[in-house]
Amino acid sequence: MNEQGGLEARLVVRRGSFEVDLELAAARGEVVALLGPNGAGKSTALRALAGLTPIADGYIRVDGAEIHPLPSERRGIGMVFQDYLLFPHLSALENVAFGLRCQGAGRRQARHQAAEWLERVGLAEHAAARPRALSGGQAQRVALARALAVGPSLLLLDEPLSALDAHTRLEIRAALRRHLAGFEGAAVLVTHDPLDAMVLADTLVVLEGGRVVQRGEPAEIARRPRTDYVARLVGLNLYRGRASGGTVMLQDSAIRLDTIDQLEGDVFLAFAPSSVAIHRSRPDGSPRNLWPARVGAIERHGDRVRVRLDGPPLSAAADVTPGAVAELQLAEGSRVWAAVKATETHVYPA
Repeated sequence: MNEQGGLEARLVVRRGSFEVDLELAAARGEVVALLGPNGAGKSTALRALAGLTPIADGYIRVDGAEIHPLPSERRGIGMVFQDYLLFPHLSALENVAFGLRCQGAGRRQARHQAAEWLERVGLAEHAAARPRALSGGQAQRVALARALAVGPSLLLLDEPLSALDAHTRLEIRAALRRHLAGFEGAAVLVTHDPLDAMVLADTLVVLEGGRVVQRGEPAEIARRPRTDYVARLVGLNLYRGRASGGTVMLQDSAIRLDTIDQLEGDVFLAFAPSSVAIHRSRPDGSPRNLWPARVGAIERHGDRVRVRLDGPPLSAAADVTPGAVAELQLAEGSRVWAAVKATETHVYPA
């Protein structure tokens, strides 16, 4: 048992033929993000923690107390839903005060504490406004204040930024980070957005198909992805192979890549799309990490252009400038040569 308190859980949830089975822990003051594609089981796990979906097996402990036998309203959990679920007929102040009244606080005390929380989230002047008069960012802050006002030991956030436009999302993400930093309990965040996860979480737990495929600190997961899904999230080309003598023979491919990492055995090999050089004809010198490819797709990617290179023998993503696209006359179906330097590859144990 975690002597420092926080969340300890094993969740087994069965919904038809789909099963979620994961162990989850979050210390007090820690934010854990559940990250994964649609249908991975993230929201199912969060609903199980909240008591909105029953678990078929396992346990949920918060600060050492088993809460899974309790109904959701007795679990001492604060929750921010994806669509906030504010009561439309209540003002912002009354929405925040609602949970406090449910805990037994008197009307005056609940309104006083609610007003303090609205001030903390920068909405004191909107206390009388009803949800329909609030912007998306303001509604999110009211929902967060309502969840925190009851002093929960566990805070659950289900895609709390997904309903916001890009500009508001940037502002609210920064504000949410500040509030989470001051929260003394454990927090679990569900998101499909890797930037939200990287910015807000201390620990990432990546789910695919209801199972944990990777967990760790955001920087470590970004540096060493272990599945294609995670590699795409963090923007890396990822392959599995067998290393020997400074080279890696890639699985499902007849290509061997040089590397400066002197590992032996089963490994992952990764490199950034920006490390891939594209040539219209085979370059002089024939570097070892060179292979023919066909351009499968070209699309804008920030201030660069992402070029998908299809095999055989190897498929990869390459980032080039718009000028390079014009100079190389790249188009879907173009035959090209791709190269990556050994010093640009990163190899780690599988």
